Amino acid sequence: MRIYFTFEPRPDLREPLVAQFPQVDFIFENGLSNDELQKADVLVTYGEDLNDENIQYATNLKWIFVASAGIEKMPAQAIVERGILVSNVRGIHKTPMAESMLAHILAIKRALPWMYEQQKKSEWSKKAKLTELRDSTALILGPGAIGSEVGRLLQAFGVTTIGCNRSGKEAAYMNDMVSFDQLIEALPKADIVISVLPKTAETTHLLKEKHFKAMKNDAIFMNFGRGNLVEDNVLVHAIQSGEIGYAVLDVFEQEPLATNHPLWTLPNVIVSPHISSHSSRYVERSLEIFKPSLEKWLRGETDLENVMDLSRGY
Repeated sequence: MRIYFTFEPRPDLREPLVAQFPQVDFIFENGLSNDELQKADVLVTYGEDLNDENIQYATNLKWIFVASAGIEKMPAQAIVERGILVSNVRGIHKTPMAESMLAHILAIKRALPWMYEQQKKSEWSKKAKLTELRDSTALILGPGAIGSEVGRLLQAFGVTTIGCNRSGKEAAYMNDMVSFDQLIEALPKADIVISVLPKTAETTHLLKEKHFKAMKNDAIFMNFGRGNLVEDNVLVHAIQSGEIGYAVLDVFEQEPLATNHPLWTLPNVIVSPHISSHSSRYVERSLEIFKPSLEKWLRGETDLENVMDLSRGY
């Protein structure tokens, strides 16, 4: 069996992998080669290098392991037509992303951005607007692995959590649940609105002008899911008109964000360049999911962890 990695894990991660599976031919490259893709039985990728053109070379490919949660840049239709199984690393982002979100929330509540600006000016001032996180309410769009983890951390700070998904079905670490249809009624209760929704047809432009009008005018809006959630002009208008108090954005409709985009310079906006999931332990955690799945695959089993339904987008 030939397994083709389109990235190179560190030696301390790569060598134990090779030693554990001596019956496998591992190929490690930084980037995708059509020649190697043609020979591969299994592809391990971040999901951004496979497209409609080069998938045609993958004549032996039976399983794609995506070391990422999103698959929107992959040639989904071609993969489905070829019957290739796809699994990913859903769940490994929950620790770094939840910590990133909590860091931003606490920074805003305790006026850290303001303090940093004062320090740059060497100005001693006690005019900071300091608030507390305790006893606030957070509405979490998409309370899956990541959303539930940030819910767990927020509850530890005395925050009431409301989860929101398609069905309103119960989710971990949510005090209450609402469906997408009930979202507009839940928004006025929230001091913090966090989205970690995937990119699907249903989530595209899910948030509209009416939703921002329903939010508290001092609410913190955070998008850490996908940039398709809201149109840029709707979000910019909500910030400029004071419909929300703060926006923390890790994802955008177009990435990278254009240098002349107003979000760079609007007050009360934090631009995070889609790095909230980054961690020194990312590949390590990815391989912790890959190895048990590979053991199953070698035994002829296909009930791998995190098998994806490409027709649904997650």
